[in-house]
Amino acid sequence: MQIVCVFSPGPRQTIEVYLSLEEGASVGNAFQVLKAHPDLQDHLNALQEALQHKRCHGIWGRTVNSTESLKPGDRLEVYRPLLVDPKLARKQRFKGQGKGRTGLFARRRVGSVAGY
Repeated sequence: MQIVCVFSPGPRQTIEVYLSLEEGASVGNAFQVLKAHPDLQDHLNALQEALQHKRCHGIWGRTVNSTESLKPGDRLEVYRPLLVDPKLARKQRFKGQGKGRTGLFARRRVGSVAGY
């Protein structure tokens, strides 16, 4: 059976690897084959670091366990861990945009936090 494995070793980098596995292979079996793939030898450290985290892989955007069985045509995705909490990053971007005295935030209560 043929599946495609997608991995992003860094920002704006994507590697697609096509794997041939036996019928009924699990996600864990696919990772064993993936680690030995010659196209990923340059990015092996980043791949192993990503695989150490709990919610690090999924099939078509849905996180799964390593024991999940694969079907022909599945897209196995390896996720990198988040470096920054998305809520915190959004709050910092908002704070850096200035006072925010126009549009939605033109009228604010005295003493309130910007954006609320």
